[in-house]
Amino acid sequence: MKGESDKDGQMQPSNSKASESRKPLQVLKLNKKENQTFPSKKNLNEIDIDKTQKDSNNISQENGPESFAEGIIMDKPIMNHTDSFENIFDSKEIDSSKKINNNKPISIERKVDEFDFDENEFLAALNENEPIGLTGEIIKGKIIAIESDGVYIDIGGKAPGFMPKKESALGVIMNFKEKFPIGLEMEVLVVKEQNADGMVTVSARALILRKSWENVSQIAKDGELIEVLINGFNRGGLTCDVDGLRGFIPRSQLEDGSDYQSLVSKNIKVAFLEVNPETRKLVLSQKKASLISKFSELKLGQLIEGEVLAVKPYGFFVDLGGASGLLHQSSITKGTLRNLREVFVEGERIKALINEIDLEKGRIGLDTSLLENSPGELLVDKEKVLLEAEERAQRTKSLFNKKEP
Repeated sequence: MKGESDKDGQMQPSNSKASESRKPLQVLKLNKKENQTFPSKKNLNEIDIDKTQKDSNNISQENGPESFAEGIIMDKPIMNHTDSFENIFDSKEIDSSKKINNNKPISIERKVDEFDFDENEFLAALNENEPIGLTGEIIKGKIIAIESDGVYIDIGGKAPGFMPKKESALGVIMNFKEKFPIGLEMEVLVVKEQNADGMVTVSARALILRKSWENVSQIAKDGELIEVLINGFNRGGLTCDVDGLRGFIPRSQLEDGSDYQSLVSKNIKVAFLEVNPETRKLVLSQKKASLISKFSELKLGQLIEGEVLAVKPYGFFVDLGGASGLLHQSSITKGTLRNLREVFVEGERIKALINEIDLEKGRIGLDTSLLENSPGELLVDKEKVLLEAEERAQRTKSLFNKKEP
């Protein structure tokens, strides 16, 4: 019973000596439960007083009232020794009188003062640091400095643009400083975006070439003819300059390809066969230019005379003096046609009406059936139809006037 009275004395918190004598007990208690796992923060929130009372009853039944009393007395020192539950569980105190509900949202009040975010100032800062001059962009600037390898142009950015000497023009410049004096305003094309220093590379030459391709593409689209100066030749044909671009005329597209070298340093009229800025391919044709020139003199419903060049299963090819026309089998006669050669043969001269002009395809359509007074007349009396072709063509004008735009 002496041991019980000692334990009763240890229960007095005011006895400092008794507290010191518990330290070994605290260590023994910690060692005994070092493998005990502390509850997680989530499980801790679910602890209620019923569970606490149940645990207390288990301890009292197992170890008796003395051991339960020791556990209560040692509760505070143990928590201090293990850095306390306040630090482990974010300084949240457990209320054993009621169940903690952690699902309630926590509202945080936000205060705005003069140092808060200013959207207008932020956008203004972005605009100040926005890069000037993207690749392919045309910008206007003023020359502010001249170097031996190029010039610096003020383009309104945080750093000037630099134009290398080779990008200043298409040809060779004899006096660079005289051509580009300080203060000269000019348009340039951005060919390389800004570097780490904010400087972009610009080119006047690239801008000239871009405008030349745009101009040439429009001329080709309109079907116009141009006159070029032949400045060179190679095995495949002739070369020329077209608005600063290098053009090529194949030998097959020359009216006389046998002596093509004699055309160097001469002006000839050509039409466009291919214009491709992506591949920088510019192909021209003298033959097509001649054909278009003849086409421009032709009109729908016009009576024209030519020579039959060839007989095909679908009709006749007729030479119209530099241009070729097609008399299709459906346009020969309104009668029943068994064989094309019973009407015309190679080398025979005929008269026909123009019923189609296609400049893009270089095609002229012909018609002789409209010259007949009755279906199949051309098969019965061809000479009479061709002899009276001029008079009979007058009657068909009203038909072609409706077709013209």
